[in-house]
Amino acid sequence: MFWKSETQVDRIKNKLEVALRKDAALLVFGASSHKYKVNEMLTVKELADWQEKHNVTLPEPYAQFLTNIGNGGAGPYYGMYSIEQATSYTDANALATKCVLHPRMTKEEWNHLTKSLISDEDISDLEYDAARDTVMGGMLCIGTQGCEYDMYLVLDGKYRGKIVYTSDFYPDRPFFFVYEDNFLDWYERWLDEIILDYDIGWFGSRMPGDENTLIQVYQNALDEEIKSKALEGMFKFKNISQPTIDFLKSVAEQSKNDRTTAIQLICKNSFDEGRGFIRELLHSERNEDVLNALQVMNWYGKAFDLTEFTKVILQSLDRVHDVETLRHVGYVLESSGMITLQSFAPFLCHTDLDIQIAAIYATRNCNNKPEKWEIIEQMLVNSNKEVLKNTILFWGVVPHKELLPYYKAAWPEYKGNMNFREKFIGCLKELQLPDDYFDKE
Repeated sequence: MFWKSETQVDRIKNKLEVALRKDAALLVFGASSHKYKVNEMLTVKELADWQEKHNVTLPEPYAQFLTNIGNGGAGPYYGMYSIEQATSYTDANALATKCVLHPRMTKEEWNHLTKSLISDEDISDLEYDAARDTVMGGMLCIGTQGCEYDMYLVLDGKYRGKIVYTSDFYPDRPFFFVYEDNFLDWYERWLDEIILDYDIGWFGSRMPGDENTLIQVYQNALDEEIKSKALEGMFKFKNISQPTIDFLKSVAEQSKNDRTTAIQLICKNSFDEGRGFIRELLHSERNEDVLNALQVMNWYGKAFDLTEFTKVILQSLDRVHDVETLRHVGYVLESSGMITLQSFAPFLCHTDLDIQIAAIYATRNCNNKPEKWEIIEQMLVNSNKEVLKNTILFWGVVPHKELLPYYKAAWPEYKGNMNFREKFIGCLKELQLPDDYFDKE
């Protein structure tokens, strides 16, 4: 066991140098912070002193990292904390508490565990800290992913040595346990994926393995969740081979559960190979399918000719009844230069405020607004303040004399805001009206 760990330590040291050569420009997320350099190693005595002081025995692979590679420095995301930093970012009470989290934690278990942290508005600071220590107990904070996301090492129990990705406390969102069983395996995978030029923007959250490995996992798994995660693991590949694309086509044709993911992967890697699937989705009676097609086109199709699809979208606008679908209609049509105020008139004049606002944003670059003033007036006649505010925010103040009464009514609210005021004055200048026009009775 000792020989195996030492061999892995040697591999990691070599791979740190290879990763630096591979990413010499430091373009990988977080690399500009740590530059693939590790801090000076802890001595065995320093490690022993820390463990005695805190009454904690660190998992052996992590201890090997600290004493044989470096006391923090290069690592996933913004790098590894030194043991001193890790201690300062971990509450002492939590450090001495048992770990209650586990990889298969259900949403119901999580919600029960974190109920007081999420929904109890009257909880005292002491009660909050105690509840938080229970959730975060038995773990050491070893690094940050940025914003609200951190990385913890489990110190005791069945999952001792595993890495946990944490965030703020939200309903239905248990913390994520990475796939590797120990720190060094997780750390070495990070280096491998850099060297292999994988997309590691969310490193560790996707199933490890190359194309063939993930295909084998998918084909052999009896658990539908494992099958889905094997497919999702393929999103880390910047390019996939033709045999893998052929495999994904068969999944898209045969699996109801994984059809959406397979189509996304096909189009991500070869948009033209996925055109037939997009065509089918757009003609589906299910709104979920149509939305999936729109999302795929927005994410992966902007550099391609989408004419055959935009024609179908324009002919089917009357089938759009929800905000999310409308937003993606807007994204796709805008990138193709196919949005007009006239085609979006039903949404601009819709009774649903959210749909109106989504339509206003989607048509923000239409340059013939004064010519279509009747549509704008119809929209403003029975609208509330939010609609007018969003038109001014995304469109400016459309210069047409028939719309002036609506802007004049809104002028007192916005004249004190310099950004909005300039838009009002700009409209008056285009119409050759005095700057004080809106102030006159």
